[in-house]
Amino acid sequence: MNGTRDVSPNPETLAERIADAVVAVVGDAQARQGEASLVLAGGTTPRAAYELLARAPRRNAIDWTRVNILFGDERCVAPTDADSNYRMAREALLAHVPLRASAVLRMRGEADPAVAAAEYAALIRDRFGATPHFDLVLLGMGPDGHTASLFPGSDPFADDDALVRAVYSASKRQWRLTLTPSAINAARTVAIALAGSEKAAAFAAVSRGEGGPLRYPVEAIAPSDGQLIWFVDRSVLG
Repeated sequence: MNGTRDVSPNPETLAERIADAVVAVVGDAQARQGEASLVLAGGTTPRAAYELLARAPRRNAIDWTRVNILFGDERCVAPTDADSNYRMAREALLAHVPLRASAVLRMRGEADPAVAAAEYAALIRDRFGATPHFDLVLLGMGPDGHTASLFPGSDPFADDDALVRAVYSASKRQWRLTLTPSAINAARTVAIALAGSEKAAAFAAVSRGEGGPLRYPVEAIAPSDGQLIWFVDRSVLG
């Protein structure tokens, strides 16, 4: 398994550890280069961390006017839909901190999937260059080993140079938009957060390097010149 582990005794502490990591990484990036880029994930565990970041003292520990917000994946639904990752992030965090409107770069889940993927890739290249080096990418992992919207049975490296692609999840019966491994692995820091015993089997297999990225897409995540941190609670360890 690539990366290091940060183990928490329970989901509450896990959310605190993730929130503190965001404060630290964003602060370091701003001190180094003025602004920071933060790529958000969907899911229950990230939401708990976002809610902590939206409140003092952590809210006041970040200069939000110098943060650029992106998304690692999105369901192809309207931004007001209950399934929208953007809606979740807005309710939990974005509406509660002083971000510049132009700094929140959402995936247009309401548009044609292929068009939306191409638009988001072009937006990334325009703002961050042909090879974007995001300061922090937050990810989760499902019980099946998927991460972002990279699902088992589909080559996670397909169209890898595209930075963003549209994928159809047969199990979810839904189109998704997702960053590709090349976009994720160019990041300076990648944090994968997971909690719950239902993820223990997949995490154990990934820890042993079993299955490969086709079976467990999270195995495709290996920053080329950055750090990878697994934030887990004890239930994930089995």
